Amino acid sequence: MSAIPHLDGVMSADELRATAEHLASLQLDTGMIPWFPGGHCDPWNHVESAMALDVAGLHKEAEHAYEWLHDIQRDDGSWYAYYANDGSIEDAKLDTNVCAYVATGVWHHWRSTWDRGFADNMWPTVEKALEFVLSLRRDDGLALWATVPDDRPWDYALMTGTSSIQHALRCGAHLAEALNTPKPHWRRAADEMTLAVRTRPEAFEPKHRWAMDWYYPVLTGAMTGDEAKARMGNGWDTFVMEGLGIRCVSDEPWVTASETAECALAFAAMGDLDTATDLLKWTRTHRRDDGSYWTGIVYPEPGGKHAEPVLFPFDEYTSYTAAAVILAVDAITRTTQAANLFVD
Repeated sequence: MSAIPHLDGVMSADELRATAEHLASLQLDTGMIPWFPGGHCDPWNHVESAMALDVAGLHKEAEHAYEWLHDIQRDDGSWYAYYANDGSIEDAKLDTNVCAYVATGVWHHWRSTWDRGFADNMWPTVEKALEFVLSLRRDDGLALWATVPDDRPWDYALMTGTSSIQHALRCGAHLAEALNTPKPHWRRAADEMTLAVRTRPEAFEPKHRWAMDWYYPVLTGAMTGDEAKARMGNGWDTFVMEGLGIRCVSDEPWVTASETAECALAFAAMGDLDTATDLLKWTRTHRRDDGSYWTGIVYPEPGGKHAEPVLFPFDEYTSYTAAAVILAVDAITRTTQAANLFVD
């Protein structure tokens, strides 16, 4: 069995395995991994959980997760935004970032297992998903953030979504080359999106309040080097609650462990492993005895309504939060074969 990542002060190998076992315990017979027991599922966070399972060596469970996506993919290559626990459709939007992320996950699984047969089986799913996303590009090369079946009610693109999509396109292009089915137009599309992220912030719907818009261009490699360092430095005072974690939104003292772990991934991607490790240490406050993680904590601020920290959403612990911490530990320690997913 391959080595299990561990990071002193953040997560031991046994703790990481316990967190992965918690994720596996959430998985339904269909392969779906809901947010929490009885909760709903979205394909993006479902893929994030599958990647975490692979980090822990639970490859069969990860494969089952991807098989669920294969089984429920729409004919046009898309998935709905949310599925209820019974598999019914909860939200019928078709979110381009949600649909693209399967390419990131399947490439991660390939790097984790080198299983050619599984990659061959999932290739049509990945190909259809990315072609669906590219079919929703505007004239400037940016994909609409979402649509609905047979209509396009929104005309804007998102910074976070575009950053993630361009990374998924590059992962898909890597997979295509590994399977001897090159897709150079996926790389060209990713390059157009990356250029917009770096040089045309006005092209995106303003979401400056959200931490993800701050760090996602760096996490996904759309911004690198001095440009990435400047961006992360400029947003630090806005989004960081020192010693506690990352604010989900800039104007609330609401720290979420998933945003904190993803921000750690961004710092790891640009080589600042010390800051990445410090951020992950702050997620220990969210860790539960069974290896799961509370989604968020609201901390008291002067003049605020809370005298003590409170959980928000109340008593919620989520699969995607636990998965993000696992992926960040692997990215910092470079333990698995897929650890450089956001650096390569």
